[in-house]
Amino acid sequence: MRLQLPHRLTRRLGRTAAALAAATAVIAAPTGLQAAHADTAAAPAAVTAAAAGAGYWHTSGRQILDEANQPVRIAGINWFGFETGNYVAHGLWSRDYKSVIDQIRTLGYNTIRLPYSDDIFKGTQPASINTSGGMNADLVGLNSLQVMDKLVSYSGTAGLKVILDRHRPDSGGQSALWYTAAVPESTWLTNLKAIAARYTGNSAVVGIDLHNEPHDPACWGCGDTATDWRLAAQRGGEAVLAANPKLLIFVEGVQTFNGSSNWWGGNLQGAGQYPVQLSVPNRVVYSAHDYATSVAQQPWFSDPSFPANMSAIWDKNWGYLFKQNIAPVWVGEFGTTLQSTIDQQWLKTLVQYLRPTAQYGADSMSWTFWSLNPNSGDTGGILNDDWTTVNTTKDAYLADIKAPAFGGGGGGGGGDVTPPSVPGGPTVTGTTTSSVSLSWTASTDAVGVVGYDVYRGTTKVGSPTGTSYTDSGLTAATAYTYTVRARDAAGNVSAASAAVTATTASTGTSSGCAAVVTLNDWGSGLTANVTVTNTGTAPTKSWRVAWTWPSGLKVSGSWSATVVQSGQTVTADSLAYNGALPAAGSTTFGVQATRTGTADAVTTATCTATS
Repeated sequence: MRLQLPHRLTRRLGRTAAALAAATAVIAAPTGLQAAHADTAAAPAAVTAAAAGAGYWHTSGRQILDEANQPVRIAGINWFGFETGNYVAHGLWSRDYKSVIDQIRTLGYNTIRLPYSDDIFKGTQPASINTSGGMNADLVGLNSLQVMDKLVSYSGTAGLKVILDRHRPDSGGQSALWYTAAVPESTWLTNLKAIAARYTGNSAVVGIDLHNEPHDPACWGCGDTATDWRLAAQRGGEAVLAANPKLLIFVEGVQTFNGSSNWWGGNLQGAGQYPVQLSVPNRVVYSAHDYATSVAQQPWFSDPSFPANMSAIWDKNWGYLFKQNIAPVWVGEFGTTLQSTIDQQWLKTLVQYLRPTAQYGADSMSWTFWSLNPNSGDTGGILNDDWTTVNTTKDAYLADIKAPAFGGGGGGGGGDVTPPSVPGGPTVTGTTTSSVSLSWTASTDAVGVVGYDVYRGTTKVGSPTGTSYTDSGLTAATAYTYTVRARDAAGNVSAASAAVTATTASTGTSSGCAAVVTLNDWGSGLTANVTVTNTGTAPTKSWRVAWTWPSGLKVSGSWSATVVQSGQTVTADSLAYNGALPAAGSTTFGVQATRTGTADAVTTATCTATS
């Protein structure tokens, strides 16, 4: 069964670069692998000195270690373009490459995966680099490899690591196997040696991803040298290590193993039985790719148990390598437009599966998100179409698994020390006998707010990414005091907001409600149809629904409710004729909004009722 659909290729091609141009950590676990590699270990890791992550890296069991044997976590992003007909990282038609790299670090990413094709070994000249006004001045006259040298050098100075990704044999498109008629295996091996040798002595480059997304007819462990990717990876790995024995060898999976299929490059079921074996020990890191419905529909997304079914699917295909302490796992690509609820659930579930840094430190799976580029056709990017502003909604999903940079030579960015502004409010939007619902006005930040910390007294009770939160499990008829702090991508935290006190309802018959939001989004605007249901045992007298929309979405009309937007917070109150709902009764209302930004609309809302 072919699970990977042709639509997958659009992510690589996106909008043509010519059209775009014309439009112009590391947190380390305590030294040693303590508590061994038990998957249930949850002791918070300590922050180490800035030298953590220095030098070349190697592996031990499921961890990647730096030259001082400190565990490191790759928490990075893909910046593509060298593999396309531009023969250079995209976006340089809009920005200086140093400012892009500075922003990557300031956003909290510590590694760049840099795709390329074998064409760049032919002396290709980069297209669409803006050199006006002194921008990219030191790239003038350089060929593609020489520009790559500049990007690698500055990344290292900024405290970032680089993984080079042999993405395609040529700029025309991906290939199922590591070779084609035009680019034979001998060329692949020669070029792997050349690029490994090129960066000998430069530990900013920590490894090479040998080939992107092998898929059918590529096999794993079948023994056919023409199609067995595992055997080819051993030959490719040996070629790299012959030129630079200190590099990590990143090996992606295939599509199908023993009749079981997954995403292209995402099936590593055979790696436990047929491991990649190299002459230099402790160099192999297995790489998986995983995507959401914006790339292709897969059977597991329509399973009634979704998203609870995803952990077992990831365990089967690649997670077992980490959990059984066989080898490190790096999710080299995962991405989504985040437009559908399914995609939002998928990304939230995957982030938790990869193990939050605050809880597990560097004893976690590594990753590089697809992509920085906004011109990825079926996922979009962390940057918006202007190549400068940040899709803060998407970036915020990754906050829990980011990790600090690796300590550079002082020439890069990462100097953001300014905290976000203090959140406005908060206000109480509803109470029940066991919960308090809050909302507040969004903070602002030079780079972007990634989330908020909600405190009940001095205890942090939640860390939402939006500007609302419901604190549950409380005692009836009890007063509670709340404050909110904002966090940015660099780890800066704002001062506390003003305090607000809420008293939970008394016990007895209760009324409560739930709200389900359905969007009809046409790009320049949308309508939200909301169904309100009484979930309590007593009739309601009135109800209120609240949610947060990103800046750029403005309410322009409504029906069957009184709707008010304050900043990014939208509240809808019942009218005289539809506030009274019997137990299990429901009603609907609607909202229309215009769009001036690109962020996705939120489809979750909180509902409170009075009886």
